[in-house]
Amino acid sequence: MIRALIFDFDGLIVDTEWPLIEAYRLVHLAHGVPFDETLFIRSVGHAEYAFDPWHGFSPHTDRAPLELERRAHKDRLLLQQPVLPGVTELLDAARTRQLRIGLASNSEHAWVEPHLTRLNLLHYFEFLACRGDAPTPKPAPDLYQRVLNQFGLRGHEAIAFEDSATGALAARRARLHVVGVPNRCTAHHDLSAADLLLPSLAGVTLDTLLARFSSPPRP
Repeated sequence: MIRALIFDFDGLIVDTEWPLIEAYRLVHLAHGVPFDETLFIRSVGHAEYAFDPWHGFSPHTDRAPLELERRAHKDRLLLQQPVLPGVTELLDAARTRQLRIGLASNSEHAWVEPHLTRLNLLHYFEFLACRGDAPTPKPAPDLYQRVLNQFGLRGHEAIAFEDSATGALAARRARLHVVGVPNRCTAHHDLSAADLLLPSLAGVTLDTLLARFSSPPRP
């Protein structure tokens, strides 16, 4: 029996990823420097992938003013981001059925909680496991295991919702059922670790998911 839903945050509950990329694009555009959007998108959801976001500028360019411009764009765009479609409806349905609701994120509490508060979603979550709350971030299963331990549940009793390959693999390693919901930044990810792929959480009902995951997850 499914007893809990555990959500990723960035790119799954709210699109915090696109504003970061768009902020860089706007600064490049303002300075007439070509912007490699494909390269930027490749970094989303891959904590181990490192690149220089200002590589298109001259090495002699003072980057401090560029960072100030970028931060201003990013802050403005982030505050405009709504809850992604279907998320609130799923949270309401889970609460009605008295399912446990948790969150497992590679981001820090100082990033996740203000956004959840702004979007009036924080009260839905019984427990948040964020970066620093477990020994190793995703794709290790530690953050998911932290939530499961808090709830006193086993992996097959929970459904994870993830938008990235890294997150889906983490949930799979923790033995959860995994719903993959790629967004425009993670559409290129290999989400084969997910049991079910959806274009959006809009239109899927909790009843459908509970029926779909009535059996143990695949190995």
